[in-house]
Amino acid sequence: MVAGLALCWGLNWPAIKIVLGQLPPFALRAVGLGGGALLLLAVAAWQRRRLTLPRATWGSNAVAGLLTIVVFNFCTAFAQLNTTTSRAAVLTYTMPTLSAPLAWLLLGERPGRRGVLAVACGAAGIGLLAWPALAAAPGSNLLGLVFALCAALAWALGTIATKRAPPVHDRVVATAWQLGFGGLCGLAASWVAGEAWPRSLSAPVAWALAHHVVLAMAFAYVLWYRLLDSATATVSSLTTLAVPVVGVLGAMALVGDRPGAADWLGFVLVLGAAALVLFRPAHR
Repeated sequence: MVAGLALCWGLNWPAIKIVLGQLPPFALRAVGLGGGALLLLAVAAWQRRRLTLPRATWGSNAVAGLLTIVVFNFCTAFAQLNTTTSRAAVLTYTMPTLSAPLAWLLLGERPGRRGVLAVACGAAGIGLLAWPALAAAPGSNLLGLVFALCAALAWALGTIATKRAPPVHDRVVATAWQLGFGGLCGLAASWVAGEAWPRSLSAPVAWALAHHVVLAMAFAYVLWYRLLDSATATVSSLTTLAVPVVGVLGAMALVGDRPGAADWLGFVLVLGAAALVLFRPAHR
């Protein structure tokens, strides 16, 4: 699940940057989230799953969907419009450093020595990766940082809300409804903002949009919620630290971002933090 999330969400960052070249931000979220919802509902119907959720889970699903999907995805789109893809990806994944103390405070999940060390390494690595953008703060670059950090906070709070909520028996259907709620919000925002939708898309944009809908939205969000079901909020959050590294490497290959020496050191620290959580020595 961790490798799948790293690839799907990591490569989604340059994919979004490519799509935003032709599709406005609210329209992108309407198509991406709404398309992911329809795909999951189609899969659930084909598998003859029940397509409605128990009434007791409506409130918790709405809160988790609002934070983890709606606010997070809207903020990341505007973050990429106002700073580089690499910086947006890395700053958004300050989420583990926020969710670990929140999980301790609200859920009673003690991170332990390895968890504390992982948070410290991850924070140091993200600080190195974010420093060039912070040093060049004036103008739109600073706005990009604000959107990315808001996305991180929304995701951290959504993670805590999901862990506090009643268990969901069908993650595919629950995720579909959350994505659908986000798609409707994107459609309404696009209409209010008066966005102009393109009549056609170029081949690279169409492929990037397909990755965004099928893998990053439908597939990866189901993986994420199943990971949350099987692990603590702290561990689940820390395992996502590999995502920004894939995102930055993908941005190098696909949209021309070029990391410097400090970036590479940041990658080492971020991956080291993920490794501390993922790879534990066997007990004798």
